[in-house]
Amino acid sequence: MLVYPPGVNVSSSTLRFLAQQLRRHRRAIGSRWRRLSAGRQALLALAHLRVGHTYAQLAAGFRVGTTTAYRYVAEAVDLLADPAPTLADAARTASMKAFVLLDGTLLPIDRIAADRPYYSGKHKKHGMNVQVLTHPFGRPLRVSPTLPGALHDVHAAREHGIIDAPAQADTPCWADKGYPGAAGTVRIPYWGRRDNLSAGQQAANRSHAKIRALVEHAMATLKSWRLLRKLRCSTTRITAFVQAVLTLHLASSER
Repeated sequence: MLVYPPGVNVSSSTLRFLAQQLRRHRRAIGSRWRRLSAGRQALLALAHLRVGHTYAQLAAGFRVGTTTAYRYVAEAVDLLADPAPTLADAARTASMKAFVLLDGTLLPIDRIAADRPYYSGKHKKHGMNVQVLTHPFGRPLRVSPTLPGALHDVHAAREHGIIDAPAQADTPCWADKGYPGAAGTVRIPYWGRRDNLSAGQQAANRSHAKIRALVEHAMATLKSWRLLRKLRCSTTRITAFVQAVLTLHLASSER
């Protein structure tokens, strides 16, 4: 395998943050010697998350075994996923906002046609459904655990309790037409063809779309981590990867 030095477009503060977490973890478990330093392990994990390099590519680039590369990434991801905001954290933050935004997205996965629970008819591909709650400017507040892509957005949001959280905080929640009958404080556009809607309903839908547009910032933030554009790992590990990405994003935006 040919090895070349690729670039990883993350800030140095993000690298320092993850390296610090790994050093604390190593001290806590009494790890005396590793093939890579905490800083190099952090860089290896970020290369996997940000650029989507495979374990074989990481092993060759960092001069470690493929199994070691896998263990290093798994360790870093679990450390990052653990402090990710909970739904209770998001509800407390939402209570201090004028409103919040809710949207769902599909994270593509590598599956065969027989895996029907993971096939999204809307997107025409296999994937995992993830629900994202953001503050008014599109900054993610909470990323839900993942569910099979065949599940509709409103059902996924109900299963995670995301519909109830803004209602308990008495905070309006703006969502798209994928959340019919959500009730509570969730607001969705008027249904129907544009020419069948009244002028007032059309104006309301335009205003709704302008408010909701900022949720796309959160989706772009997630998809900027290339690993989430095409996941080839076990579906049981995807939630940890998504929450790890959220923790890194929040840590870098606070610095």
